[in-house]
Amino acid sequence: MRFAIDEINRNPTLLPNLTLGFQVYDSCGGIHQELDGTLKMLTGQKEGVPNFNCKKIPPVISTIGHSTSTFSILNAHVLGLYRYPQISYLASSSVLSDKTRFPSFFRTVPSDAFQSKGLAQLVLHFGWTWVGFVAVDDDYGHQGIQVVKQEILRGGACVAFTEYIMSNNLEHISYVTKVIKASTAKAIISFTNDINKVFLLDEMLRQNVTGKLFVASEAWSISYLLSVTRYSSLLAGSIGFSFHSMTIAGFNHFLNSIRPFNTDEGPWTTIFWENVFGCKFIYNISVTNTWGNDKVCTGNESMESILNSDYGASNLNAAFNLYSASHVIAKSLHDMLSCQKDNGPFKYKGCTDIQNFRSWQLSYYIQNVNVKLSNGREVFFDKNGDPPAVYDIVNWQVNADGAMRHVKVGIYDTTRKHGNILVFVNLKETLLDSKLEMCVPVSVCTTSCPVGFRKVLRRDMPVCCFECVSCPLGEISNMTGVLILKDIHKDKCHPKSREFLSFEEPLGSTIATISVFSSSLPFSIFGLFICYKNTPIVRANNFSLSCLLLISMSLCFLSSLAFIGYPQPEKCLLRQVTFGTVFTLCVSCILAKTFMVVFAFMATKPDSGLKRWASPRVSYIIVALSSFLQLVLCISWISLAPPFTEDNIQTKRGIIIVECNEGSPTAFWCMLGYLGLLATISFIVAFLARRLPDSFNEAKFITFSMLAFLSVWVSYIPASLSSTGKYTVAMEVFAILSSTWALVICMFAPKCFIILFRPDMNSRGHLMGKSKI
Repeated sequence: MRFAIDEINRNPTLLPNLTLGFQVYDSCGGIHQELDGTLKMLTGQKEGVPNFNCKKIPPVISTIGHSTSTFSILNAHVLGLYRYPQISYLASSSVLSDKTRFPSFFRTVPSDAFQSKGLAQLVLHFGWTWVGFVAVDDDYGHQGIQVVKQEILRGGACVAFTEYIMSNNLEHISYVTKVIKASTAKAIISFTNDINKVFLLDEMLRQNVTGKLFVASEAWSISYLLSVTRYSSLLAGSIGFSFHSMTIAGFNHFLNSIRPFNTDEGPWTTIFWENVFGCKFIYNISVTNTWGNDKVCTGNESMESILNSDYGASNLNAAFNLYSASHVIAKSLHDMLSCQKDNGPFKYKGCTDIQNFRSWQLSYYIQNVNVKLSNGREVFFDKNGDPPAVYDIVNWQVNADGAMRHVKVGIYDTTRKHGNILVFVNLKETLLDSKLEMCVPVSVCTTSCPVGFRKVLRRDMPVCCFECVSCPLGEISNMTGVLILKDIHKDKCHPKSREFLSFEEPLGSTIATISVFSSSLPFSIFGLFICYKNTPIVRANNFSLSCLLLISMSLCFLSSLAFIGYPQPEKCLLRQVTFGTVFTLCVSCILAKTFMVVFAFMATKPDSGLKRWASPRVSYIIVALSSFLQLVLCISWISLAPPFTEDNIQTKRGIIIVECNEGSPTAFWCMLGYLGLLATISFIVAFLARRLPDSFNEAKFITFSMLAFLSVWVSYIPASLSSTGKYTVAMEVFAILSSTWALVICMFAPKCFIILFRPDMNSRGHLMGKSKI
């Protein structure tokens, strides 16, 4: 502070003809003294009086401090009422970024919100997904832990425990230590100051806690107090954030010029000297202590050795923030002094008198200040009064003599516009042990599952805690901790075999051969009927309709070939439609024959009005109408929900069944049901007409053929539902062949037998002789 004010006052271009001074109030670590000092500054008297100012102009233009967040929050509540500018050089609580509550608060140290996000990124960078939290029980600890916890949870990590400590509660510190020791978490994020940390470390030594790695907040990350050999077993390897290290030109020379007995320096000199060198001047040694308990200060100690030590480094970073705060105030006053008339920032573009201004006017200039310091760094504030966040990443390493040193191994810079804001500048020295070998600890609740295993969450545990179980059949994991489908070792994928009813396999080739051979039989009968078309037995059974029936039967046999081979899209689209259409034609012909038998018998009765229904034209109408309805149903099916090729990987493990998805199961069963309806009508009518005169009677043959036909397809339904893969297709093909064979045998075998082997029965006389009821 002294150095910064002197530097400002010596600068002829900064606040010319004005001199800055300062007053110092020591809170002595007590919040009541802090409030009293604040009110004294506002009152301008030796006693603080709330809401009262004893001077015409403000006794102070701005305040710098406090160094802790809790005290700064108290100050900011009071000073914010009067809009007095307040700049803290160490208070980092994220609460202070709320401009609605603290409108005139600024700071030259980044908010903990930035640090917490950075620490979370640091934890996730090293793969620590199972971490504990230890924080000081105040605003700094609570706010810092809250933000970093949110960030690591968002990043997929989990929290093992969260504990808060107070230095004056040793019993609770003992409990916290037991929690740390019992936890499986290796990485512990610690938002504490060095004083509180001492009590925790001492208790950890007493309870022999080992194997833990601390992630340090800036409050103790480069603490000289903790850098002693006593704590090396606990803190070696620790990594954390510290304020970005910057040099102040001329500051080392200023410190070297300090002499403790120089009366011009004020009372702070001796206090500073005793703190730095760990000694006491004779007149400050208590009479109750012996000389052996205190090191006596001579006043000739070398400041140079201190500046080059870790003690100097741990304190100069904070000193730079205070130095920046002083220059921010000076530059803001200078901007106020440089305001040009009728071009100011206030009402009516006005300026203000630097000798008589309001506190809120200075707050405006501080909010918009931009200071370029002697080392080239720029200082400015965002809308929340926070400066750009830049942190050093430091690693605690053990020297050969057992003492610890702080090594800068990276930087966290939120001002970087491109690339990662978390950068390691010397990754080889990160988390090293005393032998300079890479030693990154693992802090996970459960190690990643090896290949061939998958995660199963534990009940009532975070997602980071799981068990590893072998992958089920059909699934693999080929990376640690990642599920992806089948191998005996369950760590890599193999192509699945594809199953379908092919012509090459025995089942497919056998069915194809039977289908082709069977289709030739109706054609042979068709040829036989042509040769004997003028014989009574052929003429009596409607030669044209019989020929159409034989052709449809041959097509029924051939339709089964569409079900064999690879299920191509065109084949899937047409095979069921083809099957349904030709079978409908076949059954329609039989239905027409059935009705013609009934009409022919009824037409022989005197004065019967059914003679016109016995015409062959009626049979063709029945065939055409019945087939047309099925054709409409099939066209609607392939138009609205057409069948398609599908790879079925669910039915059989390790096998892809290439099959035809019927598109609409309802349409398929409607088509099959319509066939069943036609067959049922034929069966019922034929059964009722089975005792009609033999001369006109095919009813018995139709009854047996329809009975066989219906039996086959009724049996097909449960058989198809219980089979899988290519055997489902084989079942349908078997039903097609069986039902067609039943029709051929029942309808035409007796006629062929008479034509070929009993020509004596193929005569009009024989047929007429049997014409009896």
